[in-house]
Amino acid sequence: MTPPLSELLQRQVARFVDRVADWDAFADARVDGYRRAQHRFIGSGASGKSDGRFIPAEHFTLSIMFVPPGQGNAAHTHEVEEVFFILRGQVRVFFQDESGQRVETVLGPWDCVSCPASVIHGYENAGLEPAYLQVMLGKARPDLMSYTDRELQARRDEHLRAAR
Repeated sequence: MTPPLSELLQRQVARFVDRVADWDAFADARVDGYRRAQHRFIGSGASGKSDGRFIPAEHFTLSIMFVPPGQGNAAHTHEVEEVFFILRGQVRVFFQDESGQRVETVLGPWDCVSCPASVIHGYENAGLEPAYLQVMLGKARPDLMSYTDRELQARRDEHLRAAR
């Protein structure tokens, strides 16, 4: 049975003021150069954490990432596509092949990149000010990301144990 519309609307709204910046959402977020904070809106996301302060997902996840200058994320892949939509700042995004060959471009506000499933990718704040990115993953509960760095991959789920 469908809940009353007022309950449905209340459950389906997530306000930024109620989001909690998670500076430990990913294994690489503990490493200088990859520090960033995730603000979850829809779904628990690929971080693997489930704090309950998000809209339940049916088909995708959505977060806002706060990225200080010079920070970003480690080269990684997902089993589904990942989209970065730049809200504020200058963000260098890259795709990389298995041999380490990399192509990159800098995106600004209102620019977007869609990273296909299984393609190595990542980003870095290339500006002097903090950047904000909207990040979407094409699955309600995606698997944890796979890092190209073996040490990060070995420590991929440490942040989950620390949260328990």
